[in-house]
Amino acid sequence: ARSAVSQMAVSAVGQRRTGCSVRSSWRAQVGLLSLAAIPAVTGTARLMEVFGGPRTMPDNPRIAGSPSPAVLHIVGGVVFLVLGALQFSPRMRQRHPTWHRRAGRALILLGITAALAALWMTLLSPRQTGTGSVLHTLRLIFGTALAGTLIVAFRAIKRGDVAQHRAWMIRAYAIALAAGTQALTIGVGEGIFGKTVLITDLSTSAGWIVNLAVAEVILRRPSAQRPAAGNVSARGGARSPVEPRSSG
Repeated sequence: ARSAVSQMAVSAVGQRRTGCSVRSSWRAQVGLLSLAAIPAVTGTARLMEVFGGPRTMPDNPRIAGSPSPAVLHIVGGVVFLVLGALQFSPRMRQRHPTWHRRAGRALILLGITAALAALWMTLLSPRQTGTGSVLHTLRLIFGTALAGTLIVAFRAIKRGDVAQHRAWMIRAYAIALAAGTQALTIGVGEGIFGKTVLITDLSTSAGWIVNLAVAEVILRRPSAQRPAAGNVSARGGARSPVEPRSSG
């Protein structure tokens, strides 16, 4: 009888933890998709301009001078952010592991495409009006970092290291999601300190820094160090999560 009571208690605790995990996952995905919606909306407006639609966005010499990389950057980046948010669902990974793996491969290709297109615009197009050398340099650094983190994540999952794959995918997603966070950091920075080239550069850069700081905090939580239930190695039908289980 005592054993049966213990099993019931363990089961109840497990159910409570599962419920908390589902709620946490849902909140995380809503937050990610909310931030992703910002570049999705502005990117769609830019694409409409490129293809002859109404002009609703401020002029940007980086796009006007060379629209092809801009299209690749916008399409690759937006799909990466939206599809990537879905990868943060433990339920999706557990119920649809094949979809998760295929979507992960697509994410790596999309993310690298967006990163290379961003580097193309930064190196070969005129600088965006109102920005300076600080942002120019950091765009080169973080564009390279995005491509690099995705390559490291891909190599990790190829050798069956799910934990490292997950960690580097989180970092890659954090860098890409700065496209949404920057709308907030620019608004706050320019609202408090005024609009100058340096303030705009620093406020934009803060989006990358804030996101990566949050990612590192998540990765260092104790729950992130434990293997998530339902994950197996990549070479035998792996579920390769892109985030710690506790964060969704």
